[in-house]
Amino acid sequence: MQLHPHSTEPARRRTGRLAGAAVALAALLGLGTLGGPGAHAADNPYERGPAPTTSSIEALRGPYAVSQTSVSSLSVTGFGGGTIYYPTSTSDGTFGAVAVSPGFTAYESSIAWLGPRLASQGFVVFTIDTNTTVDQPDSRGRQLLAALDYLTQRSSVRGRVDASRLGVMGHSMGGGGSLEAAKTRPSLQAAIPLTPWNLDQSWPELTTPTLIFGADGDTIAPVATHAEPFYSGLSSSLDRAYLELNGATHFTPNTSNTTIAKYSISWLKRFIDNDTRYEQFLCPLPRPSLTIEEYRGNCPHTS
Repeated sequence: MQLHPHSTEPARRRTGRLAGAAVALAALLGLGTLGGPGAHAADNPYERGPAPTTSSIEALRGPYAVSQTSVSSLSVTGFGGGTIYYPTSTSDGTFGAVAVSPGFTAYESSIAWLGPRLASQGFVVFTIDTNTTVDQPDSRGRQLLAALDYLTQRSSVRGRVDASRLGVMGHSMGGGGSLEAAKTRPSLQAAIPLTPWNLDQSWPELTTPTLIFGADGDTIAPVATHAEPFYSGLSSSLDRAYLELNGATHFTPNTSNTTIAKYSISWLKRFIDNDTRYEQFLCPLPRPSLTIEEYRGNCPHTS
């Protein structure tokens, strides 16, 4: 082994130590350049945005300015096109992403409010149309996955998306579809069914952290035969939660709703961004209130 001319230490080992010092210095310098509202902590490279407060996650818009782009059904396969909402800034690097499906007989417009609301908190959000308005949950699940594949591989904003940090949401049959998508693709980081409908009542195979919204006045997908058994059928070892909206109907998720937004943001942040700053809104478990009839679940597991 060659020795450095001015040292008895092997040159290779000395070079390695110098390289390690250079990496450490570069990391320190890199941290020094972070700043502004989007700065994130060194120990979690996925954190996006400032520390959250109740008012910040209940606000109509988060800290990020949002742009959007339309995706024609003629330019895609496997789903019906839609709209991509994304943070305008690129200074924070890539973002996690969520695809959202409408329900039976409904169009993208029925869940469009979630696009800018979630994107402004630091996500790329794809609200989609389905191939037909009568597609069943299993089809909607495949379409959600096709939309995520398009988003991460072909879309004009693919460079803004971290393809390893993805989630799904959906209303009614789209909510049932989000469960189907999580079953098919266990790598998904979060699933949020909104007043979901599905003939499959039990989901013990799911490994994706899942937050299910039910509505106490739902007569189309009553919680007793849909949302509640879906939740109960999830593994008790899974990060899971069930939030039953108070004074709500099957169609409550179709218009801007602070309770849905607040807990969806917290769930997506915690499990797509690994951002433990949002655990405060999920644990201790939220108590019944004017907008929450019931909340069940477990505090997020720490890895």
